[in-house]
Amino acid sequence: MSMSGMSSMVAARWRMAKRLVRSRMPEAITSRIGPATARYRPQDVPAPVAAPATDVRLLVGPRNFAGQGDRWARAAERLPGVGAVSMIAGDNGGLDFPVDYGVPDAVYTNSRRWGIRQRDAVGAGFTHVMIEAVSSMFGAASDKVVAREVEWLRAQGVQVAMLCHGTDIRLPDRHAQLDEWSPFRDAPADWVNRLQTRASFNQQVLDRVAAPVFVSTPEMLLDRPGAQWLPIVVDIERWVTSTEILTSDRPVVLHAPTNPLVKGTALIEPIVQRLHEARQIDYRRVVRVPSGEMPALYAGADVVLEQFALGMYSVTSVEAMAAGRIAIAHVHDQVRDHVRETTGLELPVVEATPDTLHDVLDDIRTRPEHYREVAHRGPDFVRAVHDGALSARVLAPFLGVTA
Repeated sequence: MSMSGMSSMVAARWRMAKRLVRSRMPEAITSRIGPATARYRPQDVPAPVAAPATDVRLLVGPRNFAGQGDRWARAAERLPGVGAVSMIAGDNGGLDFPVDYGVPDAVYTNSRRWGIRQRDAVGAGFTHVMIEAVSSMFGAASDKVVAREVEWLRAQGVQVAMLCHGTDIRLPDRHAQLDEWSPFRDAPADWVNRLQTRASFNQQVLDRVAAPVFVSTPEMLLDRPGAQWLPIVVDIERWVTSTEILTSDRPVVLHAPTNPLVKGTALIEPIVQRLHEARQIDYRRVVRVPSGEMPALYAGADVVLEQFALGMYSVTSVEAMAAGRIAIAHVHDQVRDHVRETTGLELPVVEATPDTLHDVLDDIRTRPEHYREVAHRGPDFVRAVHDGALSARVLAPFLGVTA
């Protein structure tokens, strides 16, 4: 292991040791000491989660990245006899996505009382738990040790599955060998080593718990062979718009990177900025806009740029397709092949790399009718693959029901 990786491991163990010390102190004290982010009031501690009154009772959490935990919970409820609850610990970076149950991060991280009550409520009330991003469901009650939680849940008769989103298990060393545009090439060593250490550790946890693993995007199947693709879910009616695209010779090009470093923003922004300055496109970069405002922004765009470094498509492209916009991303053949083999459909995301994006945007201006046809295929693709019905069918065997 490199010195940087060793330092990351030592730091992680030190953080765990501090949590253990805090866990032995009275909560009336720990809730009022330490950094402001660790403090909370008694009224900040929520009641434990309540299970639905159905035969099959699923809890999905605790991350709800891009609102997907909630969307998968709603998809599961399409199945007969299934009720589901979505959960989030923290505030999702301040972004406002629907969720059924939330707990402040300070409480989740520091309140053993909350964690024990939550654990007991889940063990007594739910039949199935789907753990997102190899993250603790019960916080301080288990010192955030996921394998310990899985063992406890199984002892209560609860079925457990793991749901991975991307950086939680994506191995930078593998990805850097796979793709010349990988964000892990020529990147700061400390950053790459931290991601490598975390992904390697999470892979070991997955090995240890030996639960079914679902992944949100197909390229992750290379990092976790034997996992199953659980398609992203969007509410397509929220995104559908009657606004036609490419009605001007200066297309509006939108880019809303949640993480510019891994989305390849630095690779493509000089290209689109030059085109913008030449008045060939109208480039708009969106940063941390509340989710409720995004449909209107998409309706005002012709083209949505997703990512150009990871080789996949995710929520941004799905939402853009649902809105009938031209989604552009760098998508590996492995992803396109898996989508085709699983659904029988071609993925209508326009391929581009940092080397080809300029030409692709020029082609859109030259052949608007062709790209309108590509964009018009988007809503039908989303209805077939990403409206929740396919995701429900994928979940049905784990939940023990017939789709």
